[in-house]
Amino acid sequence: MTSLTLIGVMIVRERDIEQYLVKRAKAAGGRAYKFVSPGNNGVPDRIVLLPGGRIAFAELKAPGKKPTPLQMNQQRFIAGLSLPVAVIDNKGDVDSLISRMQATEGMPQWPEQ
Repeated sequence: MTSLTLIGVMIVRERDIEQYLVKRAKAAGGRAYKFVSPGNNGVPDRIVLLPGGRIAFAELKAPGKKPTPLQMNQQRFIAGLSLPVAVIDNKGDVDSLISRMQATEGMPQWPEQ
């Protein structure tokens, strides 16, 4: 396990959440590809693809952390193309993303509020 235990408190890192997303997407019959776009800093960490033509972009953060202004700008651009973007900072958010992508109506467009 890559999490740390400090005096009985488990510390979850961004990479733990990212690894969980990769496993959940694969278990759902899809993939969560690492997204690297040279010259385009701030793009989301993963592109999640599920059966049925379902796609979402995922920005992974350590619990309680927020996207930077540059990341928010990239998310707005992607959302402007009518593509869903999710900011995920815990495993429950991963489960929610996968469930929503599998739902009949799919993912709502970003931002969700």
